[in-house]
Amino acid sequence: MEVDTQHYDDIIIGGGKAGKTLALALVADGRKTALVERSLNMIGGGCINIACIPTKTMVASANVANTVRNSAAYGVKTNTPSVNLAEVIQRKRSVVQSAREMNLHNLETALDNNLIIGEARFVAPKTIAVTTTEGNNRLLTAERLFINTGTRPLIPSIPELTEVEFLTSESIMELEYLPEHLIVLGSGHIGLEFAQMFRRFGSRVTVIGQSEQILSQQDPDIAIAVQRLLEQDGIEFLLKAKVLRVDSAGNQTILKIQVADRELSLQGSHLLVAVGRAPNTDSLNLAAAGVATDTRGFIQVNVRLETNVPGIWALGDINGGPQYTHISLDDYRIVKANLIDRGNRSTGDRLVPSCLFIDPELAHVGLTETEAQQQGYAIHVAKIDASAVPRAKTLGQTDGLLKAIVDTYTGRILGCSLLCHEAGEVISTVQMVMQAQMPYTVLRDGILTHPTMTEGLNILFSKL
Repeated sequence: MEVDTQHYDDIIIGGGKAGKTLALALVADGRKTALVERSLNMIGGGCINIACIPTKTMVASANVANTVRNSAAYGVKTNTPSVNLAEVIQRKRSVVQSAREMNLHNLETALDNNLIIGEARFVAPKTIAVTTTEGNNRLLTAERLFINTGTRPLIPSIPELTEVEFLTSESIMELEYLPEHLIVLGSGHIGLEFAQMFRRFGSRVTVIGQSEQILSQQDPDIAIAVQRLLEQDGIEFLLKAKVLRVDSAGNQTILKIQVADRELSLQGSHLLVAVGRAPNTDSLNLAAAGVATDTRGFIQVNVRLETNVPGIWALGDINGGPQYTHISLDDYRIVKANLIDRGNRSTGDRLVPSCLFIDPELAHVGLTETEAQQQGYAIHVAKIDASAVPRAKTLGQTDGLLKAIVDTYTGRILGCSLLCHEAGEVISTVQMVMQAQMPYTVLRDGILTHPTMTEGLNILFSKL
């Protein structure tokens, strides 16, 4: 069989945030560039198709339902909301389709015929074979290759799990009818967002966590506060729990669970498996290129995102760093700075914010109190209830707390966790002060607009 062979300056495998943005920059720099994406339905990457954008679109619908349900507290009487999950899903699809079409237009305009839809695998360090969706085989070579293939839901090794029907973070967003009882396996960001979402849609929800607290990377006081908020919504929790076996009976899923020294059975209509993400490296045949991975399959890179093979880089979730779209974007910035702008950027000392999009949101940047103590810092801790913020009172959004960790000697902010309304927006103000290496007094004494949630930073840091 004759194979079409083409040579490029650069090849990008995977069109997520880093890959698609880098492709446009390389073309603008005059480089002959090919972008290989496995499916038209994944144009633009995981964020807009199966992760950030669709989930937050559905979170918005859930929060509207909750607002209507509690409208009497604001002096507005309405009927009990009726959630049409099929219409929620259709709204989500519309938002995703719009973003995907915009990305497809931008890539087709820049790359022309060099946007290739198909599965790629290495056959040599600088050569990949692509089986296109039309069934054609193409051989592509390049001076430089960039891997940006992302991750997929991790399926744990639990006896009989694969023998029953279960949902992942992707398939649950195509469910057009409301689960009677949703069991969520996993107490991290993904699991908790879906847990609150479907509870507010009207499902009974039980969360199973293996650790002694939810959000195991957070300080205990923050994790406990989040759990209490979710319990107020009616979500049930089973922590320090190990799933021994999964069975089914009729249309019910049954989990055998060990909690401490006792075993129990939990039955639900649907099971969501949300225990983490697995790297999309297994189909790449990385051994043919000599690219090293860790024990989980993530590609190993240095601070400049270079793999162990010269001329091959790995960007985004696939390199084992923090799995956020904003990190994927910064990976692009690093590569662009070093290869196009002749700069010298690295991942060293990156200040990485995060946000858990429950209601109220939990945003974090920098060190936790536990991490600061473990690293030997002398610290002061400031903490206030969200109810201390005037804007929170006007909105009826008084649940939560604000917490900051400050270096005793320098006055610089080491970390901050905000569990409050609009925390994902407010945390950026803290981050800017931290990046500028300014003392906490900038936020304590700054004139911030009243009444806003950001004004809460005046109050928080005045506690020091």
